[in-house]
Amino acid sequence: MTQPTTYGNRLPAPPPGTAAPERLVARTRGSARRLGWSALVVVAVAGAAGWFYDNLPAPFENWMLLAAAGAIVLLLVVLPWIVWASRTYTITTRRVIARRGVLSRHARELLHSRGYTISLRRGPIQRMWRAGTIILSNGVDEPLRLVNVPDVVLLQEVLADQIEVSQILAHRDAQGMASDESMAAPPRPPLPA
Repeated sequence: MTQPTTYGNRLPAPPPGTAAPERLVARTRGSARRLGWSALVVVAVAGAAGWFYDNLPAPFENWMLLAAAGAIVLLLVVLPWIVWASRTYTITTRRVIARRGVLSRHARELLHSRGYTISLRRGPIQRMWRAGTIILSNGVDEPLRLVNVPDVVLLQEVLADQIEVSQILAHRDAQGMASDESMAAPPRPPLPA
């Protein structure tokens, strides 16, 4: 018996009737380009705090300057980073998972085997950064939005491939089950009493 062949980087298909293991295909977050403003804020606050330290007018003290600098960094740098880091998009061989939230986590899933449409939105700035928003809709639930993801065209191709492979495997398994039922022995007639 020969081993199944693979094409490119695809894994071999499991034998009919057996469940394929769920494997991680991609994990991403939204593009981090909006955090560029946070980096500029850190540089500006550090420069201003260094310049005004020990050079403040009489009613102000250095601890006030450091407290104000800390509050600005917390609000304009740390909180945007936490919001960015709390949103993840995971694509496996079976489903797409979108997670968000810091204190209370919220997750949405969409199975490849059920099928869905893939829409892509890109503005001019997103095109420059090869980013965009992918909208996945199965026609029943609210559309799932993967907002501002990097390498959006590659991610769109990966999602289309996963839908195709998942539906091919589901169809193959359904055909295998139908042929197994047709090959089963006919029922025995009841015994006379």
